[in-house]
Amino acid sequence: MKEFIESEKPQSMEGAVSLMERLGAVFNAVRDDYEGGYLTSFKSLVQADVFDNELEQASGLLSSGYHVAAAVIARTVLETAVADLCERQDPKIPRQKLAKMNDDLAKAGVYSSLKQKKILALSAVGNSAAHGKHDEFSAADVKSMISDIRDLIDGWLSE
Repeated sequence: MKEFIESEKPQSMEGAVSLMERLGAVFNAVRDDYEGGYLTSFKSLVQADVFDNELEQASGLLSSGYHVAAAVIARTVLETAVADLCERQDPKIPRQKLAKMNDDLAKAGVYSSLKQKKILALSAVGNSAAHGKHDEFSAADVKSMISDIRDLIDGWLSE
């Protein structure tokens, strides 16, 4: 990135035409990377790192006895990952509520109805946590939830 910023600065004794030619080459390289899917791959790597950090935060909260907060964070990661998966489809599946996106992905054949049901169950734990229904899940459920979400995301990012 530093090189791109530096390349925008005119060099000594450089005219407008040579500056435009040089910047055109930079633009063409970026366009080629975009069309080749490399920037999308980079986005996926960054997003995977963010998801991993958030799931680590959820695990830390769980270890400290805050299983309700951990479930809410994990559910947020799940919803964001499902929304990202919708966006990667051709044609794109619009961002909606998690249940609708989950249904649409299963209908589109992106994943099986078994995986759809698993996502629905994981979402239910997070929803119960967010709505104060703490008797509907346990810390063990949240531990499994975090692990299962990590496995789902790892599978989606490797596709």
